[in-house]
Amino acid sequence: MSDFDFAVIFDSWPLLLLGLKYTLQLTVIATIGGVVLGTLLALARLSKYKTLSMLAAAYVNVMRSVPLLLVIFWFYFLMPIALQSLMGSEWPIAIGADRSAYITFILFEAAYFCEIMRAGIQSIPRGQVNAGYALGLDYGQSMRLIVLPQAVRNMLPLLLTQTIILFQDVSLVSLLNVTDLVGASVKIAQRDSRVVEMYIFVAVVYFVLSFALSMAVRQVQKRYAIIR
Repeated sequence: MSDFDFAVIFDSWPLLLLGLKYTLQLTVIATIGGVVLGTLLALARLSKYKTLSMLAAAYVNVMRSVPLLLVIFWFYFLMPIALQSLMGSEWPIAIGADRSAYITFILFEAAYFCEIMRAGIQSIPRGQVNAGYALGLDYGQSMRLIVLPQAVRNMLPLLLTQTIILFQDVSLVSLLNVTDLVGASVKIAQRDSRVVEMYIFVAVVYFVLSFALSMAVRQVQKRYAIIR
């Protein structure tokens, strides 16, 4: 321990703070986008139209069966080539690491949020929809005004737990040379030859934030749990 120099953390604080900001920003945007897309997928899976339901189920099953890292690489390296072929361009269409990260995480996490949303919707008794019909509401209005508010309350702890997992998974974007928290620490470690110090610091930051969020999930679960 006498050889450790944790002063490098304070000296490099601006870059680390920038990386943490990127990590949190990607987590928030991917969560919002994933929940929105996941809700649409959940409604599609529960649709009475078999084709729509099967397409949504196929998307979810594929995404949940493939490692996130592989999806990131597919989108970053193969999508430019696919777009080149579709658009007849002379060169691959540049997407960039940032766009690849945001799009990939939204598309990937939507599959997991879809299953959470679907379970939440199915936890609401069918009579709630029938009550909406009795009030003169159509299916869409019944889902939006009656079912989804109750479903979100039921599945809020699971949504927050999945967000914590997403927060941890964001570290994979460092492989695209994106300056998230892990990416910033890698650059500092290589520059100053302080690998151990930087990786310990990153581990502590992830532990503290993940543990704090886990405690928050418990409080939310206690506060908003529906007693039946």
